[in-house]
Amino acid sequence: MKFFDNDDTKVFALGGLGEVGKNMYCVMHGNELIILDAGVIFPESDLLGVDYVIQDYTFLKKNENKIKGLFITHGHEDHIGGIPFLLNSVDIPVIYAPNQAAGLIRKKLEDRAIKYNNLMVYNENTKVNFKNIKVEFFRTTHSIPDSHGICVTTPNGVIVSTGDFKFDFNPIGPMANLHKMAEIGKRGVTLLMSDSTNALSEGLSVSESKVDDTLSEIFETEKGRIIIATFASNIYRLKSIVDTCKRNKRKIAVFGRSMENNIEISIEGGYIKHRDIFITPEEANRLPDNQVCLLCTGSQGEPLAALSRIANGTHKNVKLRDNDVIIFSSSPIPGNALSISKTINKLYLRGVRVYTNTYLSTVHASGHAHEEELKLMLHLLKPKYFMPFHGEYRMLKRHADIAHEIGMNKDNIFVLGNGDVLSIRKGKIKQDKPVQAGDVYVDGNRIGDIGTAVIRDRKIMASDGIVVVISNIDTKNNKLLGNPNITTRGFIQINENEELLHELELISRNAVISRLSNNINYSDIKNEITNSLGSYIYEKTGRKPIILPVIMDIKK
Repeated sequence: MKFFDNDDTKVFALGGLGEVGKNMYCVMHGNELIILDAGVIFPESDLLGVDYVIQDYTFLKKNENKIKGLFITHGHEDHIGGIPFLLNSVDIPVIYAPNQAAGLIRKKLEDRAIKYNNLMVYNENTKVNFKNIKVEFFRTTHSIPDSHGICVTTPNGVIVSTGDFKFDFNPIGPMANLHKMAEIGKRGVTLLMSDSTNALSEGLSVSESKVDDTLSEIFETEKGRIIIATFASNIYRLKSIVDTCKRNKRKIAVFGRSMENNIEISIEGGYIKHRDIFITPEEANRLPDNQVCLLCTGSQGEPLAALSRIANGTHKNVKLRDNDVIIFSSSPIPGNALSISKTINKLYLRGVRVYTNTYLSTVHASGHAHEEELKLMLHLLKPKYFMPFHGEYRMLKRHADIAHEIGMNKDNIFVLGNGDVLSIRKGKIKQDKPVQAGDVYVDGNRIGDIGTAVIRDRKIMASDGIVVVISNIDTKNNKLLGNPNITTRGFIQINENEELLHELELISRNAVISRLSNNINYSDIKNEITNSLGSYIYEKTGRKPIILPVIMDIKK
């Protein structure tokens, strides 16, 4: 295949373009292929029954003998969540990850009983050399420790991936390494791939230390229990909360498995101190209110998360009290605003006070760069070509416009989709023929066999229900034995629609009898039932349930 025969360096995304999440980017030169990140997207409500959306691994399977390694920028789910599925599908010889991400990956593989013995921890000084490709790292600031950008040197030029980043000049953790970024920029960057998540946000992002100041003020003034909902993966926020509780002599009870796992891994890695501050829910219930902080999942209104169950009054360990204070230390993920609003309203109805992120109360700061920070990254790295990544198309397009506004040639900026390929030859880039890319749905232990047809049927069952028609046929004598039996789920109330059900039985009976012959064809009978019932049901009810005919062969 000619795609591999030339001396060009290929760059493409299998996820992360036109979407926020599912990040996976590939750099290939000759017989060497490296992968940057392997994330997931959590499905929106229209993907009924789907647990995760991952990348299409077809290209990687076909070329797994070329794969040299998987390189992880940081430990968020949209960058590491797909690793178990990738390892079960493709041979990955080595995974390089920073310390915090490595701890999260180990836990993830352990939970899924996946044995993998070649997980290597890198730091900012690590260099990985293959025959044609060289990889190095630079420290960035994000909402999780050990976040890095990746610099890939190939025979045709230097490719830089920022990973997720912001520029925070008063961070909770270490500063981003601007000096190393500038040094890489001086060497010459052929292609920059940069985080576009907050490209639509003007100015500078809020410093995490500003959130720390706001939380400190709340803790100093409030005398009741403080219940905080935040992202379990926002380790610097969790660190800030722990330090604030320590200063204000409050103990912390943790609710939510992902929160417990992240805190445990962060304590083991040394990012969160004061293990003694954590207590059990039972211990928290025995302490005075002004000595307790409850830290929980559910900042996005997830119905099964701890905060939603607290708001509903169904949590087994936490019952709301009049002087409780709830803090939503997060921002809404697109599509979750309605769920969050419902949870907040339930909390207000229970008489508690709620803090959300507003211009009056900074209880959340994004981990992604705003417009001015995106400009700074472009100025530091000075790329010849630019490909915005990690964002919906409106975000990618705005990031492309920002690059043009600060002087980049429009012809050197590429707003691409998953599978589109950039080909680099001697420092010059052109777009090449695409590779296979797309969405693969994970439903429990089933991967890839949940297609659009299945999702469509699930939507129909959710909205219009299902009608099952069971017909007993004496095939020896070509006779229908009795009337077909009609069973419905999610379609109508049986005891309130006896007349309609009786009519459906008659239509089904006539459909079966019309297709009885010496050579019975079950498919013809089923199609006749489906067509006859479908048109009648739509005429009478305006609904289109799934009709499932079942033929029972009764031999007498």
